Amino acid sequence: MADAAPLIETEEAKAPPGGEASWIVGAGGVKLRAALFTPPAVSRGGRARGSIVLSGGRTEAIEKYYEFIGECLDRGFVVLAHDWRGQGLSQRALGDPLKGHARGYKAYLDDFRALLGAFADRLPRPWVAVAHSMGGCLTLLAMSHGEDRFAGAILSAPMLGIRTPFPPGVSRLLTTLSLLAGLGGGYTLSGAGKPFDSDFEGNVLTHDPVRHARAWSLVAAEPKLALGAPTWGWIDFALRATAYLARPDALRNITVPVVIVSAEDDKLIDTAAQSAAARHLPQGKFINVPGAYHEILMETDPMRNIFLRALDALTGRVAPTPAEPPKAALTPMPAPTPAPAAADPVATAAPVAPRAEIKPAAPKRAASRSAAAKPSAPKSAAVKPAAPKAAAPKTAAPKASAPKAAAPKTAASKSASSTSASKAKTAGVKASSAKPAAKSAAKPAATSKTATKTAAPKSPATTKPAAKPAAKPAPSTATAKAPAAKKSASAKTTAAPKAAAKPATTKVAAAAKKPTTPKAPAAKKPSASTPAAKKP
Repeated sequence: MADAAPLIETEEAKAPPGGEASWIVGAGGVKLRAALFTPPAVSRGGRARGSIVLSGGRTEAIEKYYEFIGECLDRGFVVLAHDWRGQGLSQRALGDPLKGHARGYKAYLDDFRALLGAFADRLPRPWVAVAHSMGGCLTLLAMSHGEDRFAGAILSAPMLGIRTPFPPGVSRLLTTLSLLAGLGGGYTLSGAGKPFDSDFEGNVLTHDPVRHARAWSLVAAEPKLALGAPTWGWIDFALRATAYLARPDALRNITVPVVIVSAEDDKLIDTAAQSAAARHLPQGKFINVPGAYHEILMETDPMRNIFLRALDALTGRVAPTPAEPPKAALTPMPAPTPAPAAADPVATAAPVAPRAEIKPAAPKRAASRSAAAKPSAPKSAAVKPAAPKAAAPKTAAPKASAPKAAAPKTAASKSASSTSASKAKTAGVKASSAKPAAKSAAKPAATSKTATKTAAPKSPATTKPAAKPAAKPAPSTATAKAPAAKKSASAKTTAAPKAAAKPATTKVAAAAKKPTTPKAPAAKKPSASTPAAKKP
């Protein structure tokens, strides 16, 4: 790499950050200027989206594209911009630096190849070619001559046919005669032009006065950037290059996408030739910018944005690498592995929680039933010791005897109203708690014996502190229910003392008839009758 080269700046035109210019050697040892611009994120170690190789048109220098370079940097691209030989700060072809001269297009292609070779290691792939006017013509020439390192190209008003004051045939004849006469280095019939004329009125390049003034401020700051009218030699180069690209076979080997953005009101370039070239390219696309002058990237925002949208569409197709950083960010997602570990304790705690909830839940149900049926608190406390056994049948069958102790209570209360209805109802209740549901009421009575046997020793312990006078009817009921094989006799004997214990309790008898609230009659007994019903 050669020595560092300058970048011109003005108040209106500031160089984007991350840019450095340098000198390279082109074909024949010509000194050329190039500048590499790197996005700040890439300078900090980030990944670039790709690289854009920016080639300006005739008379243009790197500095004229500061704005567009900044927009490319914002899109994540490294940008390589350069001055063609004979313009900008690159070496001029003639002693008069204001003459825009050329000697064919081969030297341009050699320079372009040298440029890419000098910066290849610093240009992340993929590469996208962006070129304007003469730069678009030379880019297509390079690609048609085998330059295949570009993934795509977008060309702003490419010089594929030039407009001259004469018909094409006459222009070709005049050029040939001038070269034969040794006038190749002289200005054409149009003269030297006005390389320092900054008047906006009457210009045929842009409708934007701000961008027009900014470009001329650079020339005022560095007059070496100025370039005058073309010579006959440059016209000869332009006619030969455009004639070559007009051949359909010259563009067929360019297989990458190429977008041609054309200025509708271009006064310098033949737009019909641009449309034809887009048709000849295998992946060519033609976009027209209504009302635009030749320099589309220096036009007003509405027209300029058409080019930017086309650029985004092309780069989104050929350089879709912005989707990769999110994918790389998703790779650390396996870090949430602790989540399954946290779920295991919850899963193990889940079976334990139901066990702890079932046991207290059953007494709450028994307590709620007793509280609903019995107004006195001590009676509900007497039910609680038998209620945990009622929760046991939900988990294990052997403990079904405990709820049976509660079942005779309902049967005894129901027998007070009607013996036949209470037997059927107690049989249904016992059938729901015990498995032999299809058998007759004799089996529930037999199980009630075991229930009373198991519950009887426990009931005196609970009822003694509640009320001692109530313990006398308890043995009578226990003895009466002992011969439970006799269904009618036992039911009647138990009903007789309960009926005697309930003087003038019509409301209780009415409540006992209700199948849903069997414990209501026992609830209205103040002290003695209700414990007697609970003990069996």
